[in-house]
Amino acid sequence: MIAPRYSQIPSFLRATMSRDYQNLDIVIVGIPYDGALTNRAGARHGTREVRNALSMMRTTHHVTKVNPYENARIADVGDIDFNSVFDIEKTHAEISSFIKQMTDANVMPLSVGGDHSISLPILRSVAKNGPVALIHIDAHTDIWDQFQGSKFNHGSPFRRATEEGLIDPTKTIQIGIRGAQNLPEGWEYSENHGMRVMFIEEVQNVGIEAVVQEARLFVGDMPVYLTFDIDSLDPVYAPGTGTPEIGGLTTPEALALIRGLRGLNYVEQAWLKYLRPSIWVV
Repeated sequence: MIAPRYSQIPSFLRATMSRDYQNLDIVIVGIPYDGALTNRAGARHGTREVRNALSMMRTTHHVTKVNPYENARIADVGDIDFNSVFDIEKTHAEISSFIKQMTDANVMPLSVGGDHSISLPILRSVAKNGPVALIHIDAHTDIWDQFQGSKFNHGSPFRRATEEGLIDPTKTIQIGIRGAQNLPEGWEYSENHGMRVMFIEEVQNVGIEAVVQEARLFVGDMPVYLTFDIDSLDPVYAPGTGTPEIGGLTTPEALALIRGLRGLNYVEQAWLKYLRPSIWVV
């Protein structure tokens, strides 16, 4: 941590690189996969770019004065080793198998992707004791049934997760949703299954503090999976996203939202594409 920030091999949060799960609380895993996209590719490079960006990490936050490295034992376990990247379902099976190693060791995984299809195989491992609550920060509901004949693309993970009993739709809140659609299928499926959809206009109207309060009340003490898609941000802040939607969250809003969700009963946190995992910066 005291080495010059331009030196050494970059790792997530400048953590030690290790696949020994003993004596760890959180392991950070890269999932460089974007084989299930419907638009612009490139998210496969996200894990490497996040590591490079995190070379700027230091230990203590300027407002809270908290040093999270003193509160949890962490390691970067590297990237998942893929053998079938041209087969979505086989790749998803490889993701589930890798994440299961962590959950079996009672270590919390924090994953950096990657397209949003990776949430389905992650949920198959972290929801091993029954359905979990979901906090989903995104421009899109990702509730399509299928696209071009595939039911496992990046626009469908939470529909499949609902069907497989991995998430409780009545304990699911989707924050920042926006953008025109050709069909209302995604919005209607969410609302018809009891999910709380907070369109970006509502988020901006009530403010982030109110959004945080509602999300915390909505999921309660239930085990919860948090996922943050980079396209929840306005594309002025994240122009590299594959699915840009104008009118999104600002970076201060995103930081306030994530920090406001501290202390929930997390089973896993997933960060997509080029986002710095700011939940660690408390």
